[in-house]
Amino acid sequence: MVHSRKLPIGIQDFEYLRTNGYLYVDKTEYLYDIVTMGKPYFLGRPRRFGKSLFLSTLKAYFLGKKELFVGLKIAELETEWIEYPVLYIDMSVGSFTNEDSLKDRLNAILENFEQEWGKTTKSEDFSIRFEALIRNVHKQTKKDVVVLIDEYDKPLFNSIDNIEINSEINKLLLSFYSTLKSADQYLRFVFLTGVTKFSRVSVFSDLNHLIDISMDDSYTSVCGISETEITEYFAPEIDRLAEKLEKTHSQTLAELKRHYNGYHFSENGEGMYNPFSLLNTFKKGKFSKYWFETGTPSFLVKILKNIDFNIPIMENEIKISADAILDYRFEFGNIIPLLYQSGYLTIKSYDRRYNSYTLGFPNEEVKYGFLNELLPTYMDKKDIGSDFYAPNFVEELQTGQTEAFMTRIRAFLSSIPYELNNKTEKHYQTIFYLLFNLMGQFVEAEQRSAAGRADAVVITASTVYVFEFKIDENASAEDAIKQINDKGYLIPFSASGKRLVKVGAEFSIKERTLSRW
Repeated sequence: MVHSRKLPIGIQDFEYLRTNGYLYVDKTEYLYDIVTMGKPYFLGRPRRFGKSLFLSTLKAYFLGKKELFVGLKIAELETEWIEYPVLYIDMSVGSFTNEDSLKDRLNAILENFEQEWGKTTKSEDFSIRFEALIRNVHKQTKKDVVVLIDEYDKPLFNSIDNIEINSEINKLLLSFYSTLKSADQYLRFVFLTGVTKFSRVSVFSDLNHLIDISMDDSYTSVCGISETEITEYFAPEIDRLAEKLEKTHSQTLAELKRHYNGYHFSENGEGMYNPFSLLNTFKKGKFSKYWFETGTPSFLVKILKNIDFNIPIMENEIKISADAILDYRFEFGNIIPLLYQSGYLTIKSYDRRYNSYTLGFPNEEVKYGFLNELLPTYMDKKDIGSDFYAPNFVEELQTGQTEAFMTRIRAFLSSIPYELNNKTEKHYQTIFYLLFNLMGQFVEAEQRSAAGRADAVVITASTVYVFEFKIDENASAEDAIKQINDKGYLIPFSASGKRLVKVGAEFSIKERTLSRW
């Protein structure tokens, strides 16, 4: 039996990783640059992207644990290895459903440090205790203090759908974190990580001295796994996976890229792989939505529906200014920056003329995971279960059974709750969009054509289907066919040599399903 290498899935402690023989993708060159070029930093990345491991690596570095870095790039760069006192604060622990839960966490953190270093103030105010702690550590060690805060925004993110609680938590964190500015003279280095940058109205209004490297070209690869790194570090894993899937090395790499690559954190940064999904795929030998299955905030999905968001533009069409992309303020009409920062959208292109970005889904894992999450919400059903099993729909199209396919859709849509019968045509078009895109996991499904936009285009090995759906109160199935003809939706496929099928259909408001096609 050939034993695979130890992959650090879920391991966030650098020392444990290095002393127990786990594979480590060397990020220490970035670390050296960061610690020598500045002092207070912020890095925003989606969850499960390696932020905690990088922060743990910083901790080991500032504790002077030179032996852990043998053979890594920083060993060739660092000559001093000075040990500093480190205050490592992990804000990922706790539910933070209210202000009291945050107070309990901050009190536990400070009590732990005060037991180690002593308590020098009688005040119970968290910011006063925090500053007194930093002063005391500085006084005892006669060295400047390093403060590392992991997931600084977890309390804010957990309460984001409750404005009142979120506001109270924001005030408390603002007071606590502002200590990092007032105690600056006692600090050697400060580094905060998080998913979102709650700016202007939140903690960053006071922490305006932080160097935000979230979208800095020089640090796009500081977390995650780059195109270069996957070939440099994971060739044996790619070969093992290729053997199991009965594919070539290059075919397997292309499939990995399609599923998990595609994150861009600056206009010039290379595409990054989600490390959590990539490592799990190597470990388990199969593709799945590993990152997505670790938890998607349900409020994001609800907000998209509540604001009647145009879901199809999430493909690659969302435009946003460079000023707005990191300036998230929780308003129902301003969901795009949060979708970007939390990893559901990524940079697809940059327009230098207007200093703006085009955003879209980073990869297939996120696209299909997110659309699968959206579909029950738009159907007003908690679980669509076996009602929608994409391969059943796909099989009928692949074998040319158009009538059976439409009948299956009719039956599926019949389960839409009665309360939806007053929804707009746009709402139902979104449902069709979600249906057809989820089929895109198995066949080529798209919405674009050179001459316009059909509701759906499905391409199988032998056939091209173009679908146009109408609400019966507004137009007929015949009108849908006429639109397909007038707009030339099939023109881009006329030279494909495939059978071309036009489908026009009516959705009956009264019957709440397809009435005719």
